[in-house]
Amino acid sequence: MLWNAQEIDLFLKEKAYIDTVVIPLLPVSISDGTRQEAEQAEFISLLTAMLERQFKGRMLLIPAFTYMTSRDHRAKIEELKSWCDELSAQGFAHTVCITSDTSWKGHEEELDANIIWMPSIPLHHMDDKYKRKIVDDQVNQLIKIIVQKWQSA
Repeated sequence: MLWNAQEIDLFLKEKAYIDTVVIPLLPVSISDGTRQEAEQAEFISLLTAMLERQFKGRMLLIPAFTYMTSRDHRAKIEELKSWCDELSAQGFAHTVCITSDTSWKGHEEELDANIIWMPSIPLHHMDDKYKRKIVDDQVNQLIKIIVQKWQSA
């Protein structure tokens, strides 16, 4: 389910069946890495939107956790941890964070969340048909990873 007024009403009615929340992790900076981070944001946003469509009724896609890359990494971890703790307290059994930023690797235990790193693919020069095929392939990989995590929980 998406984070919008119409689907949130449905979410509130069906909350007992929705056990997974997805948080896109998106870096932001206005520096040399800006283009790469914009590409990551575009890719992860498209990927998570398509993932949500595949699992509608089982997961909620919330707005992205957006952070400045220049900020202290420990502070970013603590802020995301507070999000994960709140979502867990609200009844979500699974929190899945999806990112193309390698700095999040290895922090799953601290966050009590599944962090899935996906290599960013620059989409801006691709035609729509090819872009769709690539993202579909990536979503299929994500589906396998998430289903495996559900089964092992």
